[in-house]
Amino acid sequence: MATTQSLAPADIRGARTDFPKLRDRDLAEKIGVSEAQLLAAFTGTDVTRIAAHPDVLMPAIETLGEVMALTRTASCVHEKVGRYANYHSGDHAAMVLTEDIDLRIFPSHWQHAFLVERDSDAGVRRSLQVFDAAGDAVHKVHLREGSDIAAFAAIRDGLAIDDQSQTLEVAPRKPVEAPRSDASKLDILRKEWTRMTDTHQFLRLVSKLKMNRLGAYRIAGAPHVRPLAPTAADAMLQAVREAGIEVMIFVGNLGCIQIHTGPIETLKSMGPWQNVMDPRFNLHLRLDHVAEVWAVEKPTQRGPAVSVEAFDADGGLTFQVFGVGKEGRDSRPAWRAIVETLQTAETEAV
Repeated sequence: MATTQSLAPADIRGARTDFPKLRDRDLAEKIGVSEAQLLAAFTGTDVTRIAAHPDVLMPAIETLGEVMALTRTASCVHEKVGRYANYHSGDHAAMVLTEDIDLRIFPSHWQHAFLVERDSDAGVRRSLQVFDAAGDAVHKVHLREGSDIAAFAAIRDGLAIDDQSQTLEVAPRKPVEAPRSDASKLDILRKEWTRMTDTHQFLRLVSKLKMNRLGAYRIAGAPHVRPLAPTAADAMLQAVREAGIEVMIFVGNLGCIQIHTGPIETLKSMGPWQNVMDPRFNLHLRLDHVAEVWAVEKPTQRGPAVSVEAFDADGGLTFQVFGVGKEGRDSRPAWRAIVETLQTAETEAV
């Protein structure tokens, strides 16, 4: 059921004037509206409401040239520079597959979309932003110097929807699912785990057993999982940078998962944030939000897939990191060696 907007558009715009330096996400939280409602209040000035379905948006985004793709959770922001191409549509799941922009898209959560053209000290900043039914950001595309401004204007003119109102009703935010385990099915979990031939089979397995990812990790035990200290998240990033190996870093929300494949070259800590600051890849991780970290091994036809996976205090998945196993670029042995050095948690999370 949709909920009525708590603030009038004029009040939201007034808050932007009062707090000009706050990012949209932070301002929306401060004044008690969703980020999508915040943007909607500026419709007709520097915001245009457009069609949200990825089947419509992805071909349009491909015309923009080089851009920055951003997918985030409350604890981790994943940013990649590249060009959108090779879009594969799907009712349940869709994909963008390029060397730089690698996305897994879940169309049912792409509910509201906006084009934003905002003046700043550095000139006009242009972006395309997509939100779920609760008004939370799913995926954003930021134009860069050299992006096609004429193509952006064509998207604005061609994809604008009839509803250009400044208010937006949103659905209540769904809470993160708490960890679900069933110790009575532990033997089945372990037996079926060893029979997997692809990592994608894991979620189907735990769902069949009425568990979820973190719940299964908490009871599976060796050799399938090892609980790591929360500090292992940062230690892992440091070790990957020092080893110079390539990894795959997954960050996602309900509507989109974004993947980086490559090395980590530059790390910069700022307060609670650890930041990858490479020319075409940035990652911003709130280390103080990391509550549990797990080293996980799943069998596949190409050998074991070893990952490091971090979760927040609510049980939400913050990120997953795997070694790259492409022919001629096999970092998996070096990645396994890094994972084996990470500190085991003093006591298992419960």
